[in-house]
Amino acid sequence: MEEKDFNQETQAEQAAPEAEKAPEQQQAPAAESAPVTEAAAKVDAAIDGAVNKVFGSDDDGKKLSIAALILGIVGIAGGVFLSFIPFIGIITFVCALLGIILGVKGRGKSIAVNGKASGLATAGFILGIIGVVFGAVGLICSLCSSAVLCAGLGASNALAGLQ
Repeated sequence: MEEKDFNQETQAEQAAPEAEKAPEQQQAPAAESAPVTEAAAKVDAAIDGAVNKVFGSDDDGKKLSIAALILGIVGIAGGVFLSFIPFIGIITFVCALLGIILGVKGRGKSIAVNGKASGLATAGFILGIIGVVFGAVGLICSLCSSAVLCAGLGASNALAGLQ
C-alpha cells in the first residue's frame, strides 16, 4: 500500500506544471545559454564569411575541409621546425587551432549534405590536433630554454662580480 502512495506522489509531482516552479529555476538556464549561443553564432558567421571571401561559396564543406587540412599541415610543420622562434611558434599554434575549428565545421557541413564525414575534414581536424600538441610542446621547450639561458647569464654575471 505504501508503494502505491509513493508512485502516486511521484506521478503527481511529475505532472505538476512548470509554472509552480521557482522563477529562478525557469530562467537561469536560458539566461546563461543565450549569450553563449549568440556568441557562437557570431563566430560561425564570421568564419563562414571569411571562407566565402577567400574560397567562394562552400555548400558541401569541401573548401572548409581543404582549409582545415592546409592549416593543420602548417601547424605541424611550424610546431616541429619553427616553434623555437617565439612569434612564429605562436602563429603556427593559432593556425593549428583554426585547423581544428574548420575541420569540425567542414565535417558538420559534409555530414549535413552527404550524410557522412569528409575524409579531408577528418584529416584536417586530426592534423590540427597534432599541430596544437607539437606547438604547445615547442612553446614549452622554448620557454624552458629561455629560462635556462637567463639563469646562466645571471650566474655568469654573479661569478664575474666575484673577481
